[in-house]
Amino acid sequence: MEKIVFEKSDIRDFVTTTIAEKIEKLKNFIEFTQEASRDIKKTPKYDSMREEMQEEIYQMQRQLGALNDLKRNMAKVLNNTTERIQLGSLVITNKARFYISVSLGEFFFEGDRFYAISPESPMAKKMMGMKAGDEFTLNKIHQKIVEVL
Repeated sequence: MEKIVFEKSDIRDFVTTTIAEKIEKLKNFIEFTQEASRDIKKTPKYDSMREEMQEEIYQMQRQLGALNDLKRNMAKVLNNTTERIQLGSLVITNKARFYISVSLGEFFFEGDRFYAISPESPMAKKMMGMKAGDEFTLNKIHQKIVEVL
């Protein structure tokens, strides 16, 4: 298998940009929904529709808060290279690629699949402090750490 070189700073920038784009889209959608809610005629017949729209706005505002938390947490992720796995590590195993940063989930970068996972996730907790060559099993899936960046 050919070794692929990953630039961790590019992946960090990609994750940060993805979060910022999601925040911007959600802000635009909230604004659009608020404007639509104001345009609804002020009659009792439309009260339930306005209520539903308000609930939708509330849910989007909660999502926006969570995305802003991700953005703040990403600012704490350093771009240091270490031998042992820690916050900010890019971990290549024989099964997957993990970026220990924030809980963003699966994403594709330059055609390769990655998983941005929180340091509090069971996977990250299992790998913390390990180094290349170490092996672990989680949920009956055995993995070997190939590289830590």
